[in-house]
Amino acid sequence: MAAPYWRLSGFYFFYFALLGATAPFLAPYLAYLGFAPARIGELVAIPMAMRCVAPHLWGWLGDRSGQRLRIVRFGAAATLASFALIFLDKSYAWLALVMGLHAFFWHAVLPQFEVITLAHLHQQPTRYGQVRLWGSIGFIAAVVALGKWIELHGPGGYPYTVVIIMAGILLASAWVPAPARGAEEIAQALAGDGFLARLRQPGVVNFYLCVGLLTLSHGPYYTFFSIHLAQLGYSGAMIGLCWALGVAAEVVMFMVMPRLLGRWSVDTILAASFILAALRWLLLGGLAGELWVLLVAQLLHAATFGSFHAAAIQKVRVTFGLRYQGQGQALYAALAGVGGALGALYSGYAWQALGAFGTFALGSVAALAAAVMIVVFNKKEPV
Repeated sequence: MAAPYWRLSGFYFFYFALLGATAPFLAPYLAYLGFAPARIGELVAIPMAMRCVAPHLWGWLGDRSGQRLRIVRFGAAATLASFALIFLDKSYAWLALVMGLHAFFWHAVLPQFEVITLAHLHQQPTRYGQVRLWGSIGFIAAVVALGKWIELHGPGGYPYTVVIIMAGILLASAWVPAPARGAEEIAQALAGDGFLARLRQPGVVNFYLCVGLLTLSHGPYYTFFSIHLAQLGYSGAMIGLCWALGVAAEVVMFMVMPRLLGRWSVDTILAASFILAALRWLLLGGLAGELWVLLVAQLLHAATFGSFHAAAIQKVRVTFGLRYQGQGQALYAALAGVGGALGALYSGYAWQALGAFGTFALGSVAALAAAVMIVVFNKKEPV
C-alpha cells in the first residue's frame, strides 16, 4: 500500500509552521513585553528543557502501548489548550508556566510522529526527506507571513497566530491514518535484545552527546538571531526573509539527502554538518552586518540543520529499528532539548556579558567539539 504522502506532509507543514512562529518571534515578543535578555533566555529555555523529560515518557508509552497516533492527537490538543492560557496573564511566572506546560505536550508529538512516518515508509526509508521538507516549507510560510504581519501591525497579536497554527496541527493529526503493523515490526517485537542493549552499541552514546552539543551551539541563533539583526538595522521583513532563506536551503538539502546517504556514511555527513555549523556561528556573530555574509551564513542552515537532522534520523532508525524507535527518537529529542535549553540559557547571560560575537563564538566551539568527537570516537563505525 502506498504511503499517505500528503497526509504525512500536511502534519509536518503545520508542526514546523509552529516552530517558524516561535523560533524567530518568541524572543522579540518577550522583549516587546518588557523582559530583559536574561529573563528572555530563561523563558525560551523552558520549552527546550521540557524536551529533556517529556519525550522519554511519551516514547516509553508509545513503545509500550503501540498507540502512537492517539498520543500525537492527544498531545496536539493539549498543546493548544495549554498555550491558550497565555491570554489570562503576561507575568513572568505565568509565562514560565505556559511555556513549560504546553511544551510538555508539544514534545509528545514529533518523536511519535517520526515513528509513524518511518512505519509508513518502511520500504522506502530514504523518502523521509521528501516528506519532511514540507515541514520546512511550513516554517518558511510562517516566518514570511508572520514577519510581514508584525511589521505592519506590531507584535501584540502574536499569541493569536500561534493558537491558529496549533489548531492546524490538531486538524492535520486527525487526517493521518495509523500505519499497518508490518512483518518487520513483529519480528523486532520478538527479538531478545532491548533498548539499552542497542544504546550500548559502539558509537551510539557518543552520537547522542554530539546531538546535545550541536543543539547547544544553536542557542544564540534561536534565542537572539532576530534581536541581533534588528540591532544591526535590518527590517522585520528582512529578518523574516533571512529565516526563510535558511529553511529554503534546508528544503533543498532534504531533497538531495537520499543521494548523499547513498554515497557517504552517516557519521561523515554528521561531521561535515558540525564543522559547517562552527563556521556559521562565527560568521553570524562577527560579520552579519555585511548582507552577503549574512546570506551565506543562512545558506549554511542546509548543513547545520538539514543534513544533520536527516542523517541523525537515519542513525536512530538503523540503531533501534521499529521496535524501539519511539524511545530512540525520544532520546534524540531529549538530548536536543538538553542542548537547546542550555544553549538558550547560556546565551541569555552571555549576550549581556560578551556581546553578539562572544556568544556566537561559544556556540562555534561547541559545534567544533562535536565534530572532533564524531571523527575520533566513531571513526570505525560503518553507518
